[in-house]
Amino acid sequence: MEDRHDSIRAIRWEEGRLCLLDQRRLPFQEDYLYLDDAAGVAAAIRDMVVRGAPAIGITAAFAVVLAARQRQAQAPGDWRALLDEDIRLLAAARPTAVNLNWALQRMQACLAGAGADPGAALLEEAYRIHTEDVAANHCMGDHGAGLIQPGDAVLTHCNTGSLATGGYGTALGVIRSAWKAGKLTGVYAGETRPWLQGARLTAWELARDRIPATLITDSAAAFLMQRQGVQWVIVGADRVTANGDVINKIGTYNLAINCRHHGVGFMVAAPRSTLDFSLASGQAVVIEERGADEILSLGGERIAAPGASAWNPAFDVTPAELVDYLVTEAGVIEAPDRQKLAALRPPA
Repeated sequence: MEDRHDSIRAIRWEEGRLCLLDQRRLPFQEDYLYLDDAAGVAAAIRDMVVRGAPAIGITAAFAVVLAARQRQAQAPGDWRALLDEDIRLLAAARPTAVNLNWALQRMQACLAGAGADPGAALLEEAYRIHTEDVAANHCMGDHGAGLIQPGDAVLTHCNTGSLATGGYGTALGVIRSAWKAGKLTGVYAGETRPWLQGARLTAWELARDRIPATLITDSAAAFLMQRQGVQWVIVGADRVTANGDVINKIGTYNLAINCRHHGVGFMVAAPRSTLDFSLASGQAVVIEERGADEILSLGGERIAAPGASAWNPAFDVTPAELVDYLVTEAGVIEAPDRQKLAALRPPA
């Protein structure tokens, strides 16, 4: 039976092509793009047709399948070198999200052991990455919901649901599980300027899955906490470094500081694939900076005064000491730090 609170899948493989729900068109249009080469997929990632760290990784995995098929047909004797170029192109599309390189590395490992005709093995691995993500999200949802008390209300930031993952979601997965358990009295979503992922995407997902939500401006979050309107802020992550620092959508750091001041719980829900043990701290992460027009304009119309400039980092770094709980599919880590995260490090 279909879960009434889990009805959205934004990434599909259909008849040998990758099908993506174009998130730039939501909430007013549900358009799908059909892609059959790596260059088109890289552009879709870069242009935010698809977004969210787990979803980007899954999309890139299927792009490797497309690229291998195309390159074998074009250059039977030299297709692996051309495929390496495609993989580098995909890796550069949005470098801050660690899941992108994680998925590409898995596909490369699969390719190395797949023999002369790897198509079936690569497709199977891409499907596996997708299904593993959905299963991990359900586990995270249950673990995180266990921290929430009946009668609590929550605030979330950006979009961390089915649109940002293989399905169900990370932070929104926790919210979905808590809502199904009858624990929540309210769900608030911050608008998330400048792309308005909260207003356009999170609000759409929650409405679609019949979970009532209240939208607020990003600047209203501290006042909502002061008025005791929420007991939790629950966010996802694009990367978590070895010491527990969290790299996530710009504005997450603001929320963590406000949570600590107001005594509101701050929970990060992220799969283990988002943990990056190669970097000691968040200060080592290259933060993507996007074009100024995203801030200076809205809906294609300039809103800033002539001559104004803009700084547009897409992510920020929340220090580990501001994180109350890190929730992965493996369980809950309270006050995450280097030592606690080391227990989740895969064997060398």
